[in-house]
Amino acid sequence: MVEMRSAVDFYERHPISAEIILSRLTASRGHLDDLAPSELFAHDQDHYGGLAANDALAERAGIGPGSRVVDFCAGLGGPARYFADRYGADVTGIELTPARVKGAQELTRRVGLHDRVRVIGGDVMRVALPDASADVVISQEALLHVPDKARVLAEAFRILKPGGRLAFTDWVAHRALSADDRALMWQGMAVTDLYSFAAYEDLIRNAGFAVESAEDLTADWGEILRERLAMYRKLRAEAQTAGAPAGHDAFYESYVRFVDLVNDAALGGGRFTAEKPA
Repeated sequence: MVEMRSAVDFYERHPISAEIILSRLTASRGHLDDLAPSELFAHDQDHYGGLAANDALAERAGIGPGSRVVDFCAGLGGPARYFADRYGADVTGIELTPARVKGAQELTRRVGLHDRVRVIGGDVMRVALPDASADVVISQEALLHVPDKARVLAEAFRILKPGGRLAFTDWVAHRALSADDRALMWQGMAVTDLYSFAAYEDLIRNAGFAVESAEDLTADWGEILRERLAMYRKLRAEAQTAGAPAGHDAFYESYVRFVDLVNDAALGGGRFTAEKPA
């Protein structure tokens, strides 16, 4: 078993990649010419809730034409392209994993959004953007990988203009995990410290924000995750039958446990919205 050292280790062997997305599109449409952004949306939204979750963040963050949006831990850039295509935003994604930065850039170029979307390599604890340069900072189910969330929130505060908005989703802990579960979540999915709703709200306030809402998504996530696990089990079984690699075992084991923990309401999800005072 490969030892987990950081989130980069996890995402370098993640089951979704730009190459897989493009191969699926080639198989379904025969070629990759003249790809529309919407043709990627069924494949590149690697977060719970898909496009509806994007729309919920956009509404809470006030994303619209010309909004300068920064996506922390942007991955393959699916949400960034969606906000640019559907809402007319200008989006900069910050992503730590080099392979995903390269994949995001390739997918963005393929659909002609490279003038409004850029995913750059970087660490969200040290963001290479100027002070007061963004209208909105977003993130989806990614800060769970970051060891110093207070520093991330301080960086979001720094790069936002006065009156700028923060809207993100992340894992929350409704009760403390056992040592075995903490170890499994780290080894399988690079999960670092988790916080309760109250503790997370305190972190946001301590960064200087005014918290507007903290929505409990645990029940919704329970259903979504059960469906995703069923799909993953089917794909894993098909791969094993075909004699192909069935995926990272530690990820599978931790994901199964994660789904159980969410449905037992030990873990869950939160959507947080806050504003930098004007």
